Amino acid sequence: MGGHLEPLPLFPLHTVLFPYAPLQLHVFESRYRELIQYCSEEDTGFGIVLIRQGAEVGGEAEPYMVGTAVRIVDVRTNADGTLAVQVVGQRRFRIRRMDDDRPYLVGQVERVVEMEVEDSPRCDALVLKTREYLKQYFEGHFAQFDMKVAEVRLHEDPTVLSFQVASLLHVDDRQKQYLLEMTDTLERLSTMLPMLEQLILEAEPGPVQPMHRQDHEGWIFKN
Repeated sequence: MGGHLEPLPLFPLHTVLFPYAPLQLHVFESRYRELIQYCSEEDTGFGIVLIRQGAEVGGEAEPYMVGTAVRIVDVRTNADGTLAVQVVGQRRFRIRRMDDDRPYLVGQVERVVEMEVEDSPRCDALVLKTREYLKQYFEGHFAQFDMKVAEVRLHEDPTVLSFQVASLLHVDDRQKQYLLEMTDTLERLSTMLPMLEQLILEAEPGPVQPMHRQDHEGWIFKN
């Protein structure tokens, strides 16, 4: 772990957000509008944490201790006073203690440090297999719409690649939280390969799984 503690405003959700992934938030509670205002004025980010117990709206929520700090990309005020906030995940953190002197939670957090990935035959094999599976998945999915995938653009860095894949998976939040908390990139990739195999099966002809172009337009190019 990073050791040094820093205060970080927290936004508990029934969602796991991974580093590098985008997220659109609809903010209507006054405490979270205050959080967004504070972060915008101070030009700082906040943390997205999965709720372990409790609800997103009203009352208290008990979060998991590992979450993802986000950068605010855009904030727009709707006609009804609610906020449309676009964020992108940056780095992971672990909560060491909570402060409750504001309307919203503030965690004293430390950075979660990923193990260094060393070049090895195992690393090469896992990255190659992951890329192959993702290409199969996208090809199978878009074939249902009579579209051909010309290219799948994925990050060269194995750690970034692992988070890209984790964001794509259709698994429950507890499994995603487990992947988020891992600090070994190769173990994360290895754990996700059977999940990717299941995605490929789901992408075969049959009921169409919803996929929105904006979620993956940075990855894929279609003929």
